[in-house]
Amino acid sequence: MAFDSFDAFVAMGGHGPYVWACYFVFFALSLVLVLWSRAQRKAALQGVARRSTGRGETDTGKAPADFVRVDSSNH
Repeated sequence: MAFDSFDAFVAMGGHGPYVWACYFVFFALSLVLVLWSRAQRKAALQGVARRSTGRGETDTGKAPADFVRVDSSNH
């Protein structure tokens, strides 16, 4: 191992506070990103489910439009 003791590993030749602060920020931001992504996914899935059941409303306050299959073979 490159360090003589655990204290030397933590201190990292005087650079320890900077290194460990970077690790902390990285893992904290990664956790925030994972939690935010899960919340966004849940909201998106709820929006899709709400629109697919017809219970949602559009920006104009009207019910969303239904899609109708168009037979294009006669044209």
